[in-house]
Amino acid sequence: MNKAKYLLAAAAVCVLAIVALGYYFFLTPFSDQEETQYVYIDNDDTIDSVLTKLRPVATEHGLTGFGTIIRHTGYAKRPRTGRYAIVPGKSTLETVRKMRNGQQEAIMLTIPESRTMTKLAGVLGRKLMLDSVQIAAALIDEPFCKRWGYDTATIAALFVPNTYEVYWNVTLDRLMERMVKEHDNFWNEERRAKAEAAGLTPNEVATLASIIDEETANVGEKPMIAGMYLNRLHKGMPLQADPTVKFALQQFELRRIYHDMLFFDSPYNTYRNTGLPPGPIKIASIKGMEAVLNYVKHDFLYMCAKEDFSGTHNFAVSYNEHLRNAARYARALNDRGIK
Repeated sequence: MNKAKYLLAAAAVCVLAIVALGYYFFLTPFSDQEETQYVYIDNDDTIDSVLTKLRPVATEHGLTGFGTIIRHTGYAKRPRTGRYAIVPGKSTLETVRKMRNGQQEAIMLTIPESRTMTKLAGVLGRKLMLDSVQIAAALIDEPFCKRWGYDTATIAALFVPNTYEVYWNVTLDRLMERMVKEHDNFWNEERRAKAEAAGLTPNEVATLASIIDEETANVGEKPMIAGMYLNRLHKGMPLQADPTVKFALQQFELRRIYHDMLFFDSPYNTYRNTGLPPGPIKIASIKGMEAVLNYVKHDFLYMCAKEDFSGTHNFAVSYNEHLRNAARYARALNDRGIK
């Protein structure tokens, strides 16, 4: 009888020990951090590299418990990619379940007003699991752009610069689908009607807005500039926009445009060509596009940066008046030694 009680007691102690160990390794908090940390699992990760990435944010017993569970699941053969939140207070078992089921956290992705698709690709490559080189190659590939209704000259018009909630491991196709959806949401019936009233398509609005964005950072003046360029377009006059020369030359740092630059042979050079260039010279800002859609109606045909370097412009109806404005600005550049 005493032996039976002894064995029963021993068994009970073993059970309690197993329960205690199970609780310790699997049900206590996995993270030893005070704030939520994020772990990024990509296509190249194995179970060992996943454990290595988790090590800086996990307790030793939590990491042991995680490895013990995960090695006996399909996750060990194919870790789920994504951005995972390691939340303080959450148990090892909860963390395993989240990562095994692919329950990742979204990121806030800001599409910038990039001057080139290469720069956009660089931003996306730093923010997402996507490779920037592959993105850049896709955005200059005609068949790829055609899939979304654009060409390599107009693809910049697809992107509406804003902040979007996406998953870190989003594929390029899924990202493009999302951009098409956001573009269509932006170009609602009211905006399309305004574009049509101005004699422009949405792509042309984005193209003109991209020029205006490069002309000035003064939001209040953008509708005035839009009105001036629309006047020139409707009269068949070349836009003669300096930012298009910079784009054609791919010299965005230029502070002064010289006469010989105006003859550079490029479809983007609006001194040599009438009408709009083939596509945007950057991803146009929302405020730039709104300025085109809500342009100020006036008779001005010319503008020149003000000689006070305020970032605003002197507008003129006649060419002679414009020449006087241009002369004042040229003197100001010379006085400051700007070349």
